Amino acid sequence: MFQEEESFNLRFSLEATFPDDYEGEDDEKAWLTQWESQVKPEIVKSIFQTLERYPEWAARFRNRGVAASDEIEIVLEKTYANPSFN
Repeated sequence: MFQEEESFNLRFSLEATFPDDYEGEDDEKAWLTQWESQVKPEIVKSIFQTLERYPEWAARFRNRGVAASDEIEIVLEKTYANPSFN
């Protein structure tokens, strides 16, 4: 069996800006909690919904030992069953 691989990274850098009189940690990082509990799951869901429109690609998560709060890896695999290479 012959296999080729490529990588594509989509990186999100999160920032929160506060007024000058902000004392730090007042919000207990509510912005990060919203990202983890609402925004990120919606993005991942929309990625998989998009991929469902391309049934020739199989999508799955892969964990390489990095916390899901820091990295989500989605493996896409396209298998050619016949030599026509469609």
